[in-house]
Amino acid sequence: MMELILASGSPRRKELLALITPEFTVHTSDVDESVISAPAPELLVQKLAQAKCRAVAAQHPAACVLGCDTVVDVDGEVLGKPHGAADARRMMRLISGRAHSVHTGVSLAVPGRPDEVFVCTSSVHFAPLSGEEIEAYISTPEPYDKAGGYAVQGGAAKFVQGIEGCYHNIMGLPVSRVYAALKAAGIVKITQNQ
Repeated sequence: MMELILASGSPRRKELLALITPEFTVHTSDVDESVISAPAPELLVQKLAQAKCRAVAAQHPAACVLGCDTVVDVDGEVLGKPHGAADARRMMRLISGRAHSVHTGVSLAVPGRPDEVFVCTSSVHFAPLSGEEIEAYISTPEPYDKAGGYAVQGGAAKFVQGIEGCYHNIMGLPVSRVYAALKAAGIVKITQNQ
């Protein structure tokens, strides 16, 4: 089997990829995300995922490399990781009482094949949040390393009224779609213990 590398330092992506296969290593890229831009959030995550994937694939040309990037999109405004409490507060106010999109770009580099690049989008409906709820949430460490300033699998779960699309996509890795891509590429096999 070809070596599979996850080009991401996200602990959530590592946990989610382990649902597909335990056989992978992690190598983060040194891509400067600030120099990458695109006219739409969906295109941005696609370009970021591909840049991370290509950077790691250049260092490991014989391996299969999986690169990902996730952003929260509110009416075309990209919400990345908050830069502090004021930014986290602004993000929570922005998504309070409404729906927003979560886009995850995925890039899969397999030696001898063209890169496979795709974007998965999920919609998340948040309940209206009081100022007190926002302050309580942003006083925890949870928002500060998450796109959009919240963790759907953590304390923010109590604010989520509904989801359309893949739940795991919101955490940073659309498991079913990635499994299909890895299976089609011959990177993962169906075994008795899966």
